[in-house]
Amino acid sequence: MNIAQRIIAVLLFFCMSSTAKAEEYRNVEVTKLMTSTTSSNGQPLTYLRTDHPEVTALVVRIAPGNSTGWHKHPVPVYAYMLEGALTVELKDGNKYAFKKGDAILEVMNTLHNGYNSGSEPATLVVFYTGAVGTPNVIKEESVKTTSGH
Repeated sequence: MNIAQRIIAVLLFFCMSSTAKAEEYRNVEVTKLMTSTTSSNGQPLTYLRTDHPEVTALVVRIAPGNSTGWHKHPVPVYAYMLEGALTVELKDGNKYAFKKGDAILEVMNTLHNGYNSGSEPATLVVFYTGAVGTPNVIKEESVKTTSGH
């Protein structure tokens, strides 16, 4: 087989592969929620460098009038609002509002508090892309204790 025939064979292979993949999703609806290079406050996204990655998925429910308390994440965190509404406040006073159907790229290494000022529960599914032995959440009290304040 000469070089031209090899190139044609490779191109045909990829064309056929693309067709097969498209057929696999023929009866599936896909909706892009978000594409971003920054978190909700504009902070550039970063990933942990680890030999022991660990993903944790949680459903978090915050009752009306309640909050998460001030905390930060040393790992990348992604969330999706299933119901209700949530306001996230940063120590600098900036606030970000999220509602049902919103995708959230949470801030990293930044103290924040999520609170529900609505009349129904705020429920979100949260994905932590962390590492074995690294906490996903650090409460403000722990930050003060470890920094000597």
